[in-house]
Amino acid sequence: QGQLVESGGGLVQPGGSLSLSCAASKFGFHYYSLAWFRQAPGKEREGVLCISYIDNTTYTTDSVKGRFTASRDNAKKQMSLQMNSLKPEDTAIYYCAASSLAYCRRDDPYDPQEFEIWGQGAQVTVSS
Repeated sequence: QGQLVESGGGLVQPGGSLSLSCAASKFGFHYYSLAWFRQAPGKEREGVLCISYIDNTTYTTDSVKGRFTASRDNAKKQMSLQMNSLKPEDTAIYYCAASSLAYCRRDDPYDPQEFEIWGQGAQVTVSS
């Protein structure tokens, strides 16, 4: 059974930066599209970024465009999320997820039902 483990969360001041990592094991990482989701207290889970495995096409949700970037390293079986210019509203538990689809769906890249493997989550708190 595939596994994903996030690391790197923590507390950061508004305007600061933080990087999350997601380490994969026990599945064919190279052949999975990957995504970051987040869930803030009292809110629905939302998709943040999705990277297609076939061509690395990336979808980014509007609220983080220009501030968050994601990358994948197939050799290390890792995905990262670089978060800059953080805002209090970015406070959430961040999850990485993997989908056996070759592409992030253009109509709905963040449909959670398309992602078979999930990490346990990493807390990110943006506060002064």
